[in-house]
Amino acid sequence: MDKNTIYIRFFKGVDQNSVNKLMETIEQKLTEKVERFVILISSPGGSVLHGLSAYNFLKGIPAEVITHNFGSVDSIATVLYCAGSKRLCVPHGRFLLHGIGFNVSANARFNEKALDEHMKRLRNERETISRVIADSAKHSEQEVEKTMFEGTVLTAQQAKNYGLVNEIKSELFEKNAKVINI
Repeated sequence: MDKNTIYIRFFKGVDQNSVNKLMETIEQKLTEKVERFVILISSPGGSVLHGLSAYNFLKGIPAEVITHNFGSVDSIATVLYCAGSKRLCVPHGRFLLHGIGFNVSANARFNEKALDEHMKRLRNERETISRVIADSAKHSEQEVEKTMFEGTVLTAQQAKNYGLVNEIKSELFEKNAKVINI
């Protein structure tokens, strides 16, 4: 087992708590001189804010990051997955790419200015997500946006053909590897 590699199992929704735990774990392991993180991901997605923050954090750390889909990587979890310099997927994994929206409470009232602000935020988030996926999959942002608008589910092989996955691989980690659960 390579002592400079840590495996982290991210089997949660993407939210403030899960992303904070992920970042705290990585920060601690960086002080222990860990040079490679393999993030095993299966997630229904969640918060765009926290998913983009996790992506930027992982892209900015002084260590190699490999991501491995071990089930289903949906929605903003796809952006988290894109943080890997190498992206793996189990043979029966899947990805869900779709557009974004926002929730409103019952009896919510909006004025024109508030709706305009929400639309600008949604547009910016969609463009940012498209740019991240496009950079990883080597597609144009317009192609990725079209895929998102269509609400696309990709099998492991389809995701590899799309350029999102680099390699399809069943083995998640070697025998006796240390796996940290988030």
